[in-house]
Amino acid sequence: MPRLRARIVLACAVYVAALVAANLLVARFGPAATPVIGFFLIGLDLTLRDTLHDAWAGRGLWPRMLVLIGSAGALSWALDPASGRIALASLIAFVAAALADALVYQALRRSSRFGSWLMRANGSNAAGAAVDSLLFPLLAFGALMPSISAAQFGAKLAGGFLWSLLLRARAGAQQQPLR
Repeated sequence: MPRLRARIVLACAVYVAALVAANLLVARFGPAATPVIGFFLIGLDLTLRDTLHDAWAGRGLWPRMLVLIGSAGALSWALDPASGRIALASLIAFVAAALADALVYQALRRSSRFGSWLMRANGSNAAGAAVDSLLFPLLAFGALMPSISAAQFGAKLAGGFLWSLLLRARAGAQQQPLR
């Protein structure tokens, strides 16, 4: 049990660090950099969200996720107050994406056809990536950006798939990475 707790704490720390890094990088480099950031950092966050979903299922999932997302926004702003709009947009978009992700993840979890963690994680990542890719540019930059949103969506899906394979491989023969 202490080993599992340590893995959950590490997953939470990486989750927050990746969101903070993404916010600060977007604030520095603007919307054109968001597909690359989405691939490496948001794909990771979408996948970590699913590992935490399994680890916390029925035990305060939503309050804990809100604390993580809120902490990332507050830390982003504290490190660079000029990133305030980006941090706020990220917070709102990520809460909405978390809701979409969780709804799809739970539906896939209940379905016997989608029994593997990889299928659930990547299926729910598609929902989370879609919501985040539409909301974030609109809120962060004040404009609907179809090409940026489409590029972000594809990058987040590809990044989430890569991260899910890496997390699954690291977990060995376990069904879920944090179980």
